[in-house]
Amino acid sequence: MTTIKPLADKIVIKVIDDVEKTSGGIFIPDSAKEKPQKGEVIAVGPGKFTDNGTREEMDVKVTDKVLFAKYSGTDVKIDEVEYKILSVKDVLAIIE
Repeated sequence: MTTIKPLADKIVIKVIDDVEKTSGGIFIPDSAKEKPQKGEVIAVGPGKFTDNGTREEMDVKVTDKVLFAKYSGTDVKIDEVEYKILSVKDVLAIIE
């Protein structure tokens, strides 16, 4: 199994793709859906260095479910699973 270890203030998330269905039971095809903006954090970088040489603490941790900016990050496919690598600043909220 391949693992991804993000650097600095980057995180790796597994995109959560909700199945969309209308109230009448019709499934919405992928081409008509908006890009998913929800994911589960699977890896967190150590944080970036500040000007005084210390590392910034990361705001998210592994297993957090997060909302992220619509067009942020880089899409990566490993072992047929889709991941997104993005900067922690692109995380908008943690879902509790």
